[in-house]
Amino acid sequence: MKLFYSPTSPFVRKVVACAITRRLDSRIELIRTDAHASPAALLATNPLSKVPALLTEDGVALFDSPVICEYLDSVGDEPPLFPDHGANRWAALRLQALADGIMDAAVMARGEIMRPEEAARQANIARQKAAVGRALQLLEEHPPSDGLPDIGSISVACALGYLDFRFADDRWRDDQPRLAHWFEGFAALPGIAQTAPPG
Repeated sequence: MKLFYSPTSPFVRKVVACAITRRLDSRIELIRTDAHASPAALLATNPLSKVPALLTEDGVALFDSPVICEYLDSVGDEPPLFPDHGANRWAALRLQALADGIMDAAVMARGEIMRPEEAARQANIARQKAAVGRALQLLEEHPPSDGLPDIGSISVACALGYLDFRFADDRWRDDQPRLAHWFEGFAALPGIAQTAPPG
C-alpha cells in the first residue's frame, strides 16, 4: 500500500494511527506529499489533491480519512476499530464525525491565520474556533471511553493533538479537565504516541 501524506495533517495522523493500531504500518509505504503543489502521483490517486490518499495493494485509490480508516479496519486480524453494529458503532462513528469536524475547523482556522490580515479573516477564524470550542465542550460532557481504541477515540485523540500542535496558546485543557485527563492516558497508546506531529 502507498499512503500520500503530510506529517502535519491530523487526518493523515488518524490514518497512520489506525494502521499502527491494526499492525499494518509495515505494509504501507509513506510518500511525503505537498498537496498544494498537486503532484501528478497524488492527483492520479485523489483528484481533489488532498492527503491522506491511499493506493491499496490491489491498486484501488481511496481518499478521505474515514474511508481509508474503514478500509484498514477490513485488513488483518487485529480487533476492529469500527464496531460492527448497535449502539457502540454509532457512538464510535459519532465521535469520529465530531473529531473530524474539530480537525476541519482547526485546519481552516490555521489556514486563515497564515493569510494576510483583514476583517473577514478574523471573523472566519473566530467562527472556526467557536466550532472547535463547542465540540470540545460536548467531548468534555461525554468523553471517549477508556476501553479498547476504536475509530472514534483515535479520531478524538488526533484532533486534540492537532490543537496542541497548532493552537497551544488556546489552552483547551483549562476548560475541559475530564477530556484532558482522558487524552493524557490515551496519548500513550502506540498509534497516537508514534504519530505525534514534528516539533
